[in-house]
Amino acid sequence: MLVIPAIDVKDGRCVRLRQGEMAAETVYSDDVPSMARQWENAGASIIHLVDLNGAVEGEPKNVAQIEAVRQAVRIDVQVGGGIRKLATVRRYLDAGVSRVVLGTSALMDRKFLDEACHEFPQRILLGLDARDGKVAVKGWTSVSETMAIDLLKELSGYPIGAVIYTDIARDGMLGGPNLAALEEIVGSSPFPVIASGGISRIEDLKAVRSLGPHVAGAIVGKALYDGKLEYRAAVTALQQQ
Repeated sequence: MLVIPAIDVKDGRCVRLRQGEMAAETVYSDDVPSMARQWENAGASIIHLVDLNGAVEGEPKNVAQIEAVRQAVRIDVQVGGGIRKLATVRRYLDAGVSRVVLGTSALMDRKFLDEACHEFPQRILLGLDARDGKVAVKGWTSVSETMAIDLLKELSGYPIGAVIYTDIARDGMLGGPNLAALEEIVGSSPFPVIASGGISRIEDLKAVRSLGPHVAGAIVGKALYDGKLEYRAAVTALQQQ
């Protein structure tokens, strides 16, 4: 199971939010590429980048910073946030991004999702962000009536590389992941699952991994930036288990 550092980009800076609230930000760096190099130097094999402005506004707003990250590191980079057009998918992948994350469009623009998945099979990730089991969209500013497990069933035939499941209530709160909800997703998903939201201790990572080999990774953000979780120690602990 990969431990994946997250870099959330807002207004060109590396920040973390609490439960996705754009006003509840903590700024960790004005140099996004430098932050990416920090995680590469710590041993990460992949970085999870999110354009927060793009997620809310519906089109990429921090492309320059994301492309600079791609140039700054040699490891894989996956990107999400405001990707609603095939041209954007192509631009990121042409720039060397490994995989792109589609969230809002997976629910609201199935034609686009279909085109993206079939032009770039296994390089599209499903960003499944949920509040009380229901899919949230538009940078978490709106919650649909669609249940996350129902959307997974609808998309079972798509060549999706993995699903990133985020429990919004746990995101940025350092209170541990919602293991019950995550277990339900793992049991329902036809795709490998990447867990996100609330992971703050080595014990959390071990609990997530215990859900089975279908769990491909765990995205960690605030706990790394606040020093509650040390990246190398986390990876070593998982290897030793």
